[in-house]
Amino acid sequence: MSIERTFSMIKPDSVRKNVIGQINSMIEKAGFKIIAQKMVHLTMRQAEHFYDIHKDRPFYSDLCNFLSSGPVVAQVLSKDNAVSDYRKLLGSTNPLEAEEGTIRKAYGESIDYNAAHGSDSPETALREISFFFNNLEIFDR
Repeated sequence: MSIERTFSMIKPDSVRKNVIGQINSMIEKAGFKIIAQKMVHLTMRQAEHFYDIHKDRPFYSDLCNFLSSGPVVAQVLSKDNAVSDYRKLLGSTNPLEAEEGTIRKAYGESIDYNAAHGSDSPETALREISFFFNNLEIFDR
């Protein structure tokens, strides 16, 4: 096992529901350290750039509209096996299929409004982290 970083984003639906603290509590109780965090409101162009990996998929436009519909909380998390462990903590993309005790089961509404995002690989984590943060904003502790 090795300490790694992953990217987390609390999406606009969760920010609107004012459950940022509850989600952060779940993250910390699962052994993650939040080593960077900020709230930002992405423009449509920024949302399109962030999710450009999905640009050929039918849900791309709706996804970008949603992501730019309100503020998000961008985070860098640190832990042994952070990427895979955070994906487990997130739960299934569809909250109706997510296991009890996961973020999406607790706070997601639907496959479109599913509370939070997490990187799917260490390589993706590096790209997503650098999209939101520079090295001066990340604090290993």
